[in-house]
Amino acid sequence: MAATAPGNSNGRDKNGGADGKAAPPPPQPLRVPVADSHTHLDMQSGTVEDALAKAASVGVTTLIQVGCDVAGSHWAAETAARHDGIWATAALHPNEAPRIVLGDPDGWSRQGAREPGGDTALDAALDEIDALAALPHVKGVGETGLDYFRTGPDGIAAQERSFRRHIDIAKRHGKALVIHDREAHADVLRVLEEEGAPETVVFHCYSGDAEMAKVCAESGYLMSFAGNVTFKNAQPLRDALAVAPLDLLLVETDAPFLTPAPYRGRPNAPYLIPVTLRAMAEVKGLDEDALAAAVAANTARAFAY
Repeated sequence: MAATAPGNSNGRDKNGGADGKAAPPPPQPLRVPVADSHTHLDMQSGTVEDALAKAASVGVTTLIQVGCDVAGSHWAAETAARHDGIWATAALHPNEAPRIVLGDPDGWSRQGAREPGGDTALDAALDEIDALAALPHVKGVGETGLDYFRTGPDGIAAQERSFRRHIDIAKRHGKALVIHDREAHADVLRVLEEEGAPETVVFHCYSGDAEMAKVCAESGYLMSFAGNVTFKNAQPLRDALAVAPLDLLLVETDAPFLTPAPYRGRPNAPYLIPVTLRAMAEVKGLDEDALAAAVAANTARAFAY
């Protein structure tokens, strides 16, 4: 889920288009098919079948449906089981962990009142994520990590406890670890080092600078770039993309969030991946087809499909 988006407890009734703006027209199709490495179909309007067909029509033939809480992770797993071309991940979003432990006493999460469940409730939720991670169509554990923007200092302990458990789950099941990192770069890297990172780590919606990209590259961590790489004020992201190795790049929508320019203000969706990929190719100085072939291979390798 986007670093700029509030946490969502399951969101299957949300379409990302409450502003009433029509969906943008589809871009020109890609010649080399690619995957959307991180999307939230449960927060988008329309049916799963429509999303798959519209994405496929522009060369986006695989979708990674990402879980953010227990209910959403079950939905992701069930959806992947029913549809060719969709794979799932399962996790508690960094902001979900403190909601489970602490509730929402002052409305910080924007998700409504919740009763605090303490560490016992968090452990029970993590047990469910562990069980989902064992399923063959669940290809990743995420999105997990740390988010210091919304939770506040009181929630850090719950976030880190949850993050460490997700790392263990990913390692035991041999699944990719999908990381959400907002304003917590140093601590995310620290926890990965302390716990020992899984074989495959994906920094979803990469938000670090070029120096962090070099650190990730040295560790073999994949970096997934979203539509915000097209934003005018995102030069630090483009600088990071410029130095990131080709074999560690992924592309994503994080839909319905982070709609790429020039379509900002409308809900994002997997069929807009070509817009972001073409912007990435320009930054990298690469032919569009060459970048598409690389990110397609990288995504298939990362999620073992």
